[in-house]
Amino acid sequence: MPSPRVTVIIATYNWSTVLPFAVDSVLGQTLGDFELLVVGDGCTDDTEQVVSAIRDPRVRWINLPANTGHQSGPNNRGLEEARGEFIAYLGHDDLWLKHHLECSIAGLEESAADISHTLLMRVMPEADIGLPVLPKPELRHGGPPSCRVHRRRVSEKIGGWRDYRGLGIPPETDFFSRAQDAGFAPVFVPRLTAIKFPAARRKDAYRNRPSHEQKKWSQRITSEPDFENAQLVRMIQAMASEVPQAMPVRRLFETFTNEIAKRALARFKRGQSAEEIERFKKFKGL
Repeated sequence: MPSPRVTVIIATYNWSTVLPFAVDSVLGQTLGDFELLVVGDGCTDDTEQVVSAIRDPRVRWINLPANTGHQSGPNNRGLEEARGEFIAYLGHDDLWLKHHLECSIAGLEESAADISHTLLMRVMPEADIGLPVLPKPELRHGGPPSCRVHRRRVSEKIGGWRDYRGLGIPPETDFFSRAQDAGFAPVFVPRLTAIKFPAARRKDAYRNRPSHEQKKWSQRITSEPDFENAQLVRMIQAMASEVPQAMPVRRLFETFTNEIAKRALARFKRGQSAEEIERFKKFKGL
């Protein structure tokens, strides 16, 4: 059996109601040569049954014997099982636009880079407009894993994801920083390809297990004409409401990008300690 071009890893834990929307956004990709590893972090709910009901040979269910408390554990198991040349990650409550894999891998191959970063839109609770997350590779900030793709040789050389309890920064920042330190080059692919719904901003998300926002945005992605460009315009318009109306378009765009960079730098400097991650887990209902 030939190896797939891409391995997609979805780490999940006891949130079976939201998982199908993430899976559907993978199965709807324009690049279809992939395997999808849904890796449970010691799931004890009906997630296995939900995944098993998906009749697509590209999808495989794996469940860790015990909960590790972070996506790092399932991600590492996915890396052990991966057969693809490229590795992509998707949060179980996040969504991809249909061109995510195609654009990311084209960017990697055209630039001969090893790690891609696309534009991700972060949606706050019940919001109708998202906020862009622009990668800043020079700051070692490339955005959440859902907008990242890397060649498998990266993890083969640097090892997997480290446990957050031994780090002073988020495991994803640590992983991709080590990759750059090892000489693996990043590339920014200037396309909106992913939507993130931060569970850390949704109190008791893992207790209540909502999925209405993912359902709504999934429908918008498929039904709204030219969804990607429409969202980019809406985000710029939202930023424009915070600046003088007489500001020229070029200056407005500079303000937009500088503001995003400033926010990214602030998050990077602040980082996340193990204590902060534990606090967010309690807020999310874990």
